[in-house]
Amino acid sequence: MRPIVLTVDIGTQSLRAVLVDTEGNLLNMVQDRFEKPYFSPQPNWAEQRADFYWERLCKACRKLRDESGELWQRLKGVSVTTIRDSIICLDKKGIPLRSMILWLDKRKTEHKKKLPLLDRLIYLVAGMKKPTEMIREISAVNWIREYEPEIWEKTDKIVLLSTYIHFKLCGKLIDSTAGVMSHLPYDNKKRRWMKKGELNYVLFPVEPEKLCELVEPGDILGEISQTAASESGIPAGLPLVATGSDKGCETLGLGCTSPEKLALSFGTIATAQRTCAKYVESQRYFPAYVSPLKGHYNPEVEVYRGYWLISWFIKEFAEKEQKEALEKGVSAEEILNERLKEIPPGCDGLIFQPYFTPGVSMPVARGAITGFSDFHTRIHIYRSIIEGINFALMDGINEFERRTGMRSKELYLAGGGSQSSEICQITADMFGLPAYRTQTHEASSIGSAMVTFTALGYFENMDEALAKMVHIKDVFMPDMENHALYAKLYREVFTHIFAKLQPLYSKLGHIMEA
Repeated sequence: MRPIVLTVDIGTQSLRAVLVDTEGNLLNMVQDRFEKPYFSPQPNWAEQRADFYWERLCKACRKLRDESGELWQRLKGVSVTTIRDSIICLDKKGIPLRSMILWLDKRKTEHKKKLPLLDRLIYLVAGMKKPTEMIREISAVNWIREYEPEIWEKTDKIVLLSTYIHFKLCGKLIDSTAGVMSHLPYDNKKRRWMKKGELNYVLFPVEPEKLCELVEPGDILGEISQTAASESGIPAGLPLVATGSDKGCETLGLGCTSPEKLALSFGTIATAQRTCAKYVESQRYFPAYVSPLKGHYNPEVEVYRGYWLISWFIKEFAEKEQKEALEKGVSAEEILNERLKEIPPGCDGLIFQPYFTPGVSMPVARGAITGFSDFHTRIHIYRSIIEGINFALMDGINEFERRTGMRSKELYLAGGGSQSSEICQITADMFGLPAYRTQTHEASSIGSAMVTFTALGYFENMDEALAKMVHIKDVFMPDMENHALYAKLYREVFTHIFAKLQPLYSKLGHIMEA
């Protein structure tokens, strides 16, 4: 009988506990959807109880155990992959001092204390003055230090969600170098915490003693403790293996282990990642993240609001489809995706710009829809959102490829949006490349399991794990006539929209803040 590992994937909207075997089969899964993913003590804040995820993990794993019978007895190891950039303050006993600040949080820090003069001059000369100011403003640890000094004083360790879950499972405050995607003093290129005196340390000046121990992906973090076993139902003594963040594990689980294979993730954040043996950044100010494939990196392009925009559209504009979905016992997305076929490529001239949230490279960004005519419908808008997300991903990908000379030859799709064959075909047409869908859209669980099995000696290396565990299920070949239209719309329209509207966005910001 084939060995099995348990992978736990903690996302923004839900948690999944999955049993995976060495053939890449998902033998059983329990998904726990969060009715309230976060709460907002103030507008634009996003917080959650730190123990919320541990409690849901325990509940899901106990249910999985009860439903799995003899499969549970074949467990050989455990791994965890989670959302990124979500911060927890712990006291000396490992008890959370406040609610966790999630990656969705948009609070800002005023920073009354300026950076040292020399650092300010260096950033000014490098053309990084504005980006570094913004990075400092949006750092949760900087906000806590400035506005909750009593919490900061009591904080023994600043950890990420993944670190805290590891702590609850094995009793150690420890994490993977491929799990540290956050506004913390971390050097992605060197795969270690920054040292005092290094240039960017001043942006997030967290005392070294407040940071956790780091190990490489594939290392054993510890064993499942008796306490964790009694709460979660996971057998005590099982090895807990270091893997990486949800997006990194997803890229690996799609089989994207070389630069020409591009992993597109259609989740709350839409991302494009590839795997490189050398450190290369996707664009200025954006570090290449450490890959769960040991010794490699994942340069990433992201559209921050991504497929969150689909949820927004359904909530605000799709009451009819929601009612129909309820009657048919399906999701509103399924009904809307079927109707995508009614709208031609390019949406009859309707172009959607998905920059709903400002970022480091677009500090005054806002969303826009361009090209309305009297014949456009809600379904035109829906399709334009999907096309707009892809156009935005293409923007970042094209910049990366121009700078590095690397070229994408194949697309691999995962995330909730990839469950739609219509969306997969639109994506293949837009990029002009074949798009592949593997055996499951739960690719992050596959990637995490690949690292775990290899660490436990069931595979000699990751190439063997990939050959055994990743299987192409569907292929979407591009319609090159559609691609030619999309290429023209991208080149002659989409790439010019933001530059044309940016001055107006700045004025809007000044007017609304007045």
